[in-house]
Amino acid sequence: MVSGGIYRYDPVNQQYSLPAEHAPWLTGNGAQNLFPNSRMINHFGSHLQSLVRCFSDGGGINCSAYRPVFTRCMDDSWRRIYDAHLINGFSGAVPGLTDQLRRGIKVLDIGCGSGHAMNILAQEFPHSQFVGHDIGVDAIAAGQAKASAMGVSNSRFDVVDVSQADGESGFDLITAFDAIHHQRSPQDVLNVVSQRLKPGGIFLMIEFKFSSQLEENIGNPFAAMYFSISLMHCMPVSLAVGGAGLGTVRGEQTARRLLAQAGLNDVQVLDSPPPQNATFVCRDGRPAG
Repeated sequence: MVSGGIYRYDPVNQQYSLPAEHAPWLTGNGAQNLFPNSRMINHFGSHLQSLVRCFSDGGGINCSAYRPVFTRCMDDSWRRIYDAHLINGFSGAVPGLTDQLRRGIKVLDIGCGSGHAMNILAQEFPHSQFVGHDIGVDAIAAGQAKASAMGVSNSRFDVVDVSQADGESGFDLITAFDAIHHQRSPQDVLNVVSQRLKPGGIFLMIEFKFSSQLEENIGNPFAAMYFSISLMHCMPVSLAVGGAGLGTVRGEQTARRLLAQAGLNDVQVLDSPPPQNATFVCRDGRPAG
């Protein structure tokens, strides 16, 4: 860590020290603390032999093999990001959206995990209604328990396969935080999003900020890390169920193509507070009723 520039070393006293300006990246509850990522990558290493077999035999690794450790790591990492940036950095960056949330709209989060995003929004915007869908029974239970603990009554959580077309519709806003690329069929999920949006509604999709062309990612300081995460989790989880296996670094071009095929052609890509992410603001072109 000294040779990597993280810690400092005093050869006279033979003492190590962590510079104060480095501490937020390794400690505390802030969004910049990278500890949850290190724990997640350590967990991925326990699946290395299974991943090697995938290269020779094909297929993938079922998502159940990663639970509950991966779920907890993702929850820890995104919880910090939501606390710091959800209100102003994500929803606040979309012109007019905060005013709509204050007046009262209907919101769905697909792949909601433990539901922290919806519970934060529910607490901030009591006149809106918030719904979270996920296939993880444990995650949904955690979201419901947290809603009760926070005293919010305008959020609810359901165990739902978000690729299935039948379900509740008429949402003014649908969100997906780092949830589309590792689906078995991202196209099916986006088609369902399009169907469930109210005319004139908004789909807010947060994904990683990369190009679909490998050569355009060379020199990106996040590329090596996220290609590794993609290889060790996102791709094998999708391929295990015969999915598309797009991976974390599917890139903006592929994302735009899939969105267009779902009928979501009005797309604006915004920078996100975490620099490794991009926010896709997709507006339904049908006139609001």
